Parts: sequence; C-alpha cells; structure tokens
Amino acid sequence: MKLLLTGLSHHTAPLEVRERMVFSADSVPQALERLREMAPAVKEAVLLSTCNRTEVLLRCDDPAATLAQVRSFLQEKSGIEKSRLDRSLYTFWDLEAVRHFFRVAASLDSMIIGEPQILKQVKDAHTCALREGQLETILDGLCQRAFQSAKRVRTDTAIGRNPVSISYTACELARQIFGSLAGRAVLVLGAGRMGELTLQHLVGAGADRIFVITRRYERAVELARRIQGEAVSFAHMKECLLQVDIVISSTSAPNVVLKREDVTALMRKRRNKPIFFIDIAVPRDIDPAVNQVDNVFLYDIDDLQRVVDDNLQERKREARLAEEIVEKEVQAFQTWFRNLAAGPTIAAMRKSMHDVRLDEFERFRTRMTSMTPEQLAVVEEFGRGLVNKILHRPMVELKKSMNGNASPGQVDLLRRLFGLSQEAEIDSPPRAGEPRHEGAPQAPVSKAGNEQHDA
Repeated sequence: MKLLLTGLSHHTAPLEVRERMVFSADSVPQALERLREMAPAVKEAVLLSTCNRTEVLLRCDDPAATLAQVRSFLQEKSGIEKSRLDRSLYTFWDLEAVRHFFRVAASLDSMIIGEPQILKQVKDAHTCALREGQLETILDGLCQRAFQSAKRVRTDTAIGRNPVSISYTACELARQIFGSLAGRAVLVLGAGRMGELTLQHLVGAGADRIFVITRRYERAVELARRIQGEAVSFAHMKECLLQVDIVISSTSAPNVVLKREDVTALMRKRRNKPIFFIDIAVPRDIDPAVNQVDNVFLYDIDDLQRVVDDNLQERKREARLAEEIVEKEVQAFQTWFRNLAAGPTIAAMRKSMHDVRLDEFERFRTRMTSMTPEQLAVVEEFGRGLVNKILHRPMVELKKSMNGNASPGQVDLLRRLFGLSQEAEIDSPPRAGEPRHEGAPQAPVSKAGNEQHDA
C-alpha cells in the first residue's frame, strides 16, 4: 500500500508538546506544501491537527526515507529537540495506518471515547487536502471509508449517547427532571469554566430563560450576552431564586453559598413549589441539609460523578462493538484497495492482445496481396473476434474479483501471464475527482452528516 501515518496525541505527548505541534486551519495548506517540499516522494497527504493530536497520513514511494523527512517537518514546526520529539511520535504502516485512522475518525482513540467533534475535524482535514490538490484515488477513498465507518459506529452503537462530562451530565439531569427545558427557568451560579460549559449545554438543550449570577456582575453580563440570557447581581440572588425551577451552582466560593435556613425561607415564599439544585462546585456551594426540606431536591458532584462513571463503563462496552465495526470496514477498504489494480489490468490486457493481433496481421499482409479488400476485412474481423474470445474468460474472472474477491496474487499472475508491465499499477491513479480507469471500482461514498474538536 505504501501508506504511512505518523504523529502524536494525548496518549504519547504532554500538553506542552502537543500545543507546539498544533497547526491552525489557516496554516494547513501552507504546511502541506512545505511537507511536499521536504518529502518529495509523497504522492498524497492529509494533515489532521487538533488540541489533542497532530497526525500526517501519507502515500509515498519510499516510506522509510519519507518517515525521516516527515519527522524533520514536524520538528521544524514544533522547535522541539529531536530526541524529545521522537519519544512522543508513533508510526503506523499500510493496513495498521488505515486501522488507526479509522479508529480516530470513529472517536475510539479520543480522550473521551465517543465524543462527536473529531469526525468533523477529520472531514475538515480531508476537505482541505482535497482543495489543495493533495489527494488522489487512494487516500480519498480511505477518507470516504473512514467517514462511513464512523457513521456506522455512531448509528449502530450507543457509544455517544450517554454524557461523560460533569457539566453536560448536569444539564442532562435537569432535562430528565422535567422531560424538556422548554418553558423552564434556570439559574447558573458561578461563571468559571464549569459554569460556562454548563451554560452552553443549557442553551443547546433549549432552556428558555437562563439567569447568570457571579460575584463580579460584569462577568455575568458578558456571559449572559453570549447566550441571550439575563445577568443578575449577587445581591439579588434570593429574589431570582423565586422565579427559577433549576439551580446549577459552580462557584469557587470557599464556603456554602446557600444554607438550609435560606432555602427553608425560600420555600415558604415559593409556596412549596419544587426546586432542583445541582451543585457541581468543589467545595460545595449548597448546604447538603437542604435535601431535608420538603420539595427541595439536591444533587452534588458525587451524584453526577456516579452517573458519569456508569456512562463511561457503558461507552467502553459499546466501544467493543465499535471496534468490530471498524475492523470490518478496514477489511473492506483492503479489498477495495486490492481491486484498484483490476481496472488498469483489464485495459492493459485488451490493448496488449490486440497489439499482437495487429502486428501479426501486418506481418502476414505481404502473403495476402491476392485478397480483395472484403476478404482482408473478414480476416481482420476474424482476428479481432479470436482475441476477444481468448480474453473473455480471464476478463470475466477479473471483473468478478473486483466485486470483493480479489487477491493481489490474481492480478499479479494475470499481468505476468500476459507480459504486462507494472507501470499501469495503482501507484499513479487519477487525482480525486478525475475520471478513473474504465471498470475500476469506485471508493464508497459516505453519506455521513457533518458531526460536530477532538476535545
């Protein structure tokens, strides 16, 4: 296959290495061009770069020499000492490179298994390589099959259905409590990273009214503006609590923000209308004793963590099913790759045999001077028909092999039997989007939608 994949990820490199290897979207076209300058044997290239991984997938003539050149390219980008960088880099060849790329696209190699953002990032990397003329038949087909594999993983397993982050789990819990957040009022206490993520999830879940309270009112205004919510000063928190159904608290306060007596007084004013507190702060913002107040329901970070842990275990179980899907798609790609040689071989067989026929016809023409043009045409037709008859069975079998039964030996044997050169092999296929050899199998076209960064 002459495929090579090398790079690093959160599995092999610390953050201080990964952050020096990130290529911005705007810089990828120029980086691909620089890569081709430093590694002239590269025929196709895809560059994937996220906050958690940077990988280069290549098809090249001289994989061993190319690997050293690609590592020099990555070192040039990062400025990291070669020995240190080499410790973080991994390399896959041929079918192992295909398998790794498929696993990445399916989110089986992500920091959070099943997260959906990586597929969009892989698609973006493919689109950029295609736009920059860096793809031909093989890597384009590989990417399309990776998309199809990732789509099957998401639709045929439950790997992405259960939340595995605290902020998202808090939002999902709020949604489960009421069935829907439409028409519900939510208060978010605290505007740290966790609070900001929770706000994003609440907006995505369809919450109608979202109030934001922070110690610094300016920060609350800034966040509220982003989500079209409403900022409330900390001094007016108790009045705000009268209006909401759900409170998600994630401040960095050293002591509790809401005591039991505060909530008891609140419930009298609310006339015991139920209220749900989801406390994801450490240390806790809400006195655990509020759970003893009627119609008050409190969940803390340990409750959420138990849900997350259960969901992670469920994802790991689903990941085993996903690995089986990926493996089947890898084998399907291998079959497709092997069959690529069949189209050029059919054309070469036909041309070679008819060239022999024409040469022999010309050689015997001097002995046929007494024949009329009509008789010569009959001989010509006879020769053409004979060659087609001889070619019929080999070509039928070769076309059958293109439907999934080909082996490298079949194609190689036919090429040797018919004395065909290796020049028409798949090392120089048409570029993606250009016409392929007649009869050549087409790469499977993915209908996977644009999922939403390898977090």
